Amino acid sequence: MTHGAGRIALVTGVTGYIGSRLVPELLTAGWKVRVLTRSPDGVATQPWADQVEVVTGDANDPAVLDEALDGAFVAYYLMHSMDGKPQFERRDRALARGFAAAARRAGLRRIVYLSGLHPEGEELSAHLDSRVEVGEILLDSDVPTVV
Repeated sequence: MTHGAGRIALVTGVTGYIGSRLVPELLTAGWKVRVLTRSPDGVATQPWADQVEVVTGDANDPAVLDEALDGAFVAYYLMHSMDGKPQFERRDRALARGFAAAARRAGLRRIVYLSGLHPEGEELSAHLDSRVEVGEILLDSDVPTVV
């Protein structure tokens, strides 16, 4: 039996470098894969596009998150707000809090979050500091979380 055994894995940030490479690995391991994206055209170009369920919408919308997380066993949190616009830290924080709340509502069994390397005691860039804060928000979500 494969590791995923038909359970649902939600992948966010799926049009990014890590997310687009994670999906085929999950499929190979037997997971049913659902992806959350604002850009379904970006998903449609992937070789695995016809093997996943696509939820289209903004992760800031609680209804979209509820749909994406419904029945999922694990969610891979690969989102960030570094888009060149101001106050990405505030937007990252809000996105993580909303995701944590939706994960609790859905009864999600695990969140996997890709943070960044941040040596203890070192002054961090705003980007890495925000990554650390998002990790802490997800760890405090009451959903088992790996950062």
